[in-house]
Amino acid sequence: MSLTRPALVTLISMLGAVAWAATHAQSGVSKEAPRSQKVIIDTDIGGDIDDAFAVALALQSPEFSILGITTATGDTTMRARLVTRLLNETGRSDIPVAAGIPTRMKKTTPGPEDEDNIRGQLRYGLRTPAQAYPDAVNFILEQIRQSPGEITLITIGPLTNIGAAIDRDAVTFRKIKRVVLMGGSVYLGYDQIRYVKHPQPSAEYNIAADASAAQKLFTSGVPLYVLPVDSTQIKLEELNRAQILTHGTPLTDALALLYLQWSGGSEATPTLYDAMAVTYALAPELCPMTALRLRVDDQGFTRIDQGEFNAQVCLHSDWQKFYDFYIPRVTGPPLKP
Repeated sequence: MSLTRPALVTLISMLGAVAWAATHAQSGVSKEAPRSQKVIIDTDIGGDIDDAFAVALALQSPEFSILGITTATGDTTMRARLVTRLLNETGRSDIPVAAGIPTRMKKTTPGPEDEDNIRGQLRYGLRTPAQAYPDAVNFILEQIRQSPGEITLITIGPLTNIGAAIDRDAVTFRKIKRVVLMGGSVYLGYDQIRYVKHPQPSAEYNIAADASAAQKLFTSGVPLYVLPVDSTQIKLEELNRAQILTHGTPLTDALALLYLQWSGGSEATPTLYDAMAVTYALAPELCPMTALRLRVDDQGFTRIDQGEFNAQVCLHSDWQKFYDFYIPRVTGPPLKP
């Protein structure tokens, strides 16, 4: 029996997934991550695909007690519908969803999206019935009041909700345990991760989309753990992508559909910026931190300043160690609520 080339590639990918799972069955469990972390994820899911891969990792992590997922920037209600759809399809409808402050999305250079450049994930969310969602800012503050000093806030989108929470009740916000942030650009900008003689930082999208909100967070005094583009430009290349998207669980099937709609049917290679932020919260040894004092300027650049540090910043990461953690975790047996 002869196989066509596409069929052969698919077969190899499926066999690779089985071999990978057998070889790395234990590598997806961090020995250093604290147990039962209370977590809120603030996301702009629906634009770039990395938010979906980040949320998927959180859903597969028993170290997390996910208090809720909040949506940021643009049409936040539509984004909330997309989160709801993803949670329903993966058996996690127990997790609350709240919609953030809607905004007119800004086009940044080289920011990944604007209102006319969202490639398909939000259309996927349209199949979820419309409903009223609670206010994300109030939700975040109320959760902090209920669990002061216990909540990790993982922000993987523009910081509009976070700036509003600080404005609304800074005293309460400062009772958060920590903020793990995908955002910023310290030494390396977009597409400068390898072999660049004279790298220059970029106005990274999550910061530049609402620089004023980012300034409020970076001067708030809360513990900040920052994953900038220096350490998060992790490409999900074809073979790794196939190991995940052909695995056949409800979660990986949902990711496969979102990837297809995001890519428009092409073989586009995603960059998993946001997934590294969630990974750090689970396995901090995979992205060692450096203490820095960072200042956000009005253009959305994160500048190094003199003085006492206000953030721990991951400047380098190991792609292979990331995949050794991420792939077996996301393709593992579904977690029960």
